Amino acid sequence: MAVEEEGLRVFQSVKIKIGEAKNLPTYPGPNKMRDCYCTVNLDQEEVFRTKIVEKSLCPFYGEDFYCEIPRNFRHLSFYIFDRDVFRRDSIIGKVAIQKEDLPKYHNRDTWFQLQHVDADSEVQGKVHLELRLSEVITDTGVVCHKLATRILECQGLPIVNGQCDPYATVALAGPCRSEAKKTKVKKKTNNPQFDEVFYFEVTRPCSYSRKSHFDFEEEDVDKLEIRVDLWNASNLKFGDEFLGELRVPLNVLRQSSSYEAWYFLQPRDNGSKSLKPGDLGSLRLNVVYTEDHVFSSDYYGPLRDLLLKSADVEPVSASAAHILGEVCKEKQEAAIPLVRLFLHYGRVVPFISAIANAEVRRTQDPNTIFRGNSLTSKCIDETMKLAGMHYLHVTLKPTIEEICQSHKSCEIDPVKLKDGENLENNMENLRQYVDRIFNIITKSGVSCPTVMCDIFFSLREAAAKRFQDDLDVRYTAVSSFIFLRFFAPAILSPNLFQLTPHHTDPQTSRTLTLISKTIQTLGSLSKSKSASFKESYMAAFYEFFNEQKYADAVKNFLDLISSSGRRDPKSIEQPILLKEGFMIKRAQGRKRFGMKNFKKRWFRLTNHEFAYQKSKGDQPLCSIPIENILAVERLEEESFKMKNMFQVIQPERALYIQANNCVEAKAWIDILTKVSQRNKKRLTVYHPSAYLNGHWLCCRASSDTAPGCSPCTGGLWQQICVRRPRAGGVLHVHHRRPPGDLQDSEAGYHWGGGPGTGARPVPKGQVQKDQVWEPGAPHRRQELPELRQAAI
Repeated sequence: MAVEEEGLRVFQSVKIKIGEAKNLPTYPGPNKMRDCYCTVNLDQEEVFRTKIVEKSLCPFYGEDFYCEIPRNFRHLSFYIFDRDVFRRDSIIGKVAIQKEDLPKYHNRDTWFQLQHVDADSEVQGKVHLELRLSEVITDTGVVCHKLATRILECQGLPIVNGQCDPYATVALAGPCRSEAKKTKVKKKTNNPQFDEVFYFEVTRPCSYSRKSHFDFEEEDVDKLEIRVDLWNASNLKFGDEFLGELRVPLNVLRQSSSYEAWYFLQPRDNGSKSLKPGDLGSLRLNVVYTEDHVFSSDYYGPLRDLLLKSADVEPVSASAAHILGEVCKEKQEAAIPLVRLFLHYGRVVPFISAIANAEVRRTQDPNTIFRGNSLTSKCIDETMKLAGMHYLHVTLKPTIEEICQSHKSCEIDPVKLKDGENLENNMENLRQYVDRIFNIITKSGVSCPTVMCDIFFSLREAAAKRFQDDLDVRYTAVSSFIFLRFFAPAILSPNLFQLTPHHTDPQTSRTLTLISKTIQTLGSLSKSKSASFKESYMAAFYEFFNEQKYADAVKNFLDLISSSGRRDPKSIEQPILLKEGFMIKRAQGRKRFGMKNFKKRWFRLTNHEFAYQKSKGDQPLCSIPIENILAVERLEEESFKMKNMFQVIQPERALYIQANNCVEAKAWIDILTKVSQRNKKRLTVYHPSAYLNGHWLCCRASSDTAPGCSPCTGGLWQQICVRRPRAGGVLHVHHRRPPGDLQDSEAGYHWGGGPGTGARPVPKGQVQKDQVWEPGAPHRRQELPELRQAAI
């Protein structure tokens, strides 16, 4: 989330490992098994979904999810669903972790009991409420009290069945009365502006004679409360849907006759049913939540300049970047921001060459060259991940997809053979897969990105100069990265490299493990190939590949990708796929609003163009060259009464797009901004709302070519990631805050507690200063994200 304040941005992210569920309740049918999947939700907005595990009451997911969180949230929730082919999928249970409780489970595998879910307990959003107690003198001169209750607005209400038409009921409730009144229904919005006032009699003169009213003493006022219920007006026969409630006791007016505050909606008192612990099963999770404070790029100028000089410092061990890598407990924490910084400024090859030369000079045995988790190896890993992802996809993805779909048996361990399987047939299946992938890799040298080739050339030269008597070291120095750290891990865990959307099934995973082991050994050019395997069945299988042609193919491939001055035009001009996926777009040029104007399309972004088509693989319906993107900005929700919308502004018009959720919207906005930020004609101002019915909704200008009315927010922040290990060690700029500290900087209030707890308001004006500067936990860091994709 980017909450900006006096040049400071609060950056939230979460990394989640969804392990497994166990002891789920049986299905009420003869089969008793379930087909389950798990979703990750920010409050009630789904941002991730696992694969479906079929026919299991103890499903294993083993999936990782990382995202930057672009908005405030109260709960991080996980729902276990049971797939139903004929009806809507049913919820088995959920785990809801309050934001302030996330540090308790930081980076720890934890089993959470699944909790019951029903409509009355699933609430989100907040209400802006104002109360005012006044004295009224009657015609007879007697004083009585009246309460004015003003419902100003609501924010963040849930969308129910694709729509939200909210209204509120307001009641003064007490032991002997319940007077209810109702607001107007606000159509197609989950942030309704009500601004309606309702009046209630609190105390009345003793001469009041109607039987339906009672005399109230002063102390009885404490027994009264204002109750506000939010509802979604529905046309369904089941009635309107409950969205949440709040209760405010009138004793808040003891100190003052007026009171104004934001309240989070709460579930009904009877919303959650009492179930025995363990009735719904449990879910194993590992959650890492970070909240960082990032200054504008000007603050990091001196540090950036110091780091960029690292490649020219002699010795390089005295440079700022090398020292940073040495003092960080986890080299990866230093490698990621350093590589992105050096890539952006075109200095990654000199820097990696310098630290690689220093490491080679320290190495005594050529057989151990680049085998440790040093800063050099981590920086090269990160460079290959950024610059080589498209190369990896083009090379491996079609074959990996075919292996996942064909489900051929390739088990060659006699102990693990299933009934009816033939060892010789399995060996032949596996041999064909290995041969095919090996040939694809060794013939892909011309497609290897230039930045990777330049790095491999420097590694090759440094190793050959250090170990002049070993003729193979120039090959092993390169193969230890391209095979052992690039191709083999991608084959072993294709989901981590976006080659597959989820973890593969156990049989396919076993096949890919065997392929990865063989490819890794082939690429290592080990002199004793059979001795490379601990398993006798692998040594026997490798006999298929004990031919000189395999070693020659590997050497030819390594020679090609580590050639001096290699500049292949195809590798430079070839479009690099950066992101793709389904979103909803509004038809360009339409002047009237209607749902027929919104279509689901497959969007595809490369370093050359941003295009969309009807389905994946179809011909593009529209293509926008990157140089024609003038700005990428969010679109105000009120424009089309739709959430998670953004606009890609072109010279002629803007393309309006709706992402699936807030996380996806932020990811698309960020990457589109990165690839287009150097365009010479980028705008400095834009219209935050749409142009509809002959005028801009934001500034009411009638001309569709009128200059924007708001400054663009597309100037990307620079961040430098310098993390302090838990064992101590690194000096870095960071801020901390204690658990349970103030959260809601937008509204000016924080309300403690979760479902079923009472709302506790914090006076306005305390949030900003407390939120930013108080020391405490959880861990904070300063980051400098990459300013563009590495391959661009």
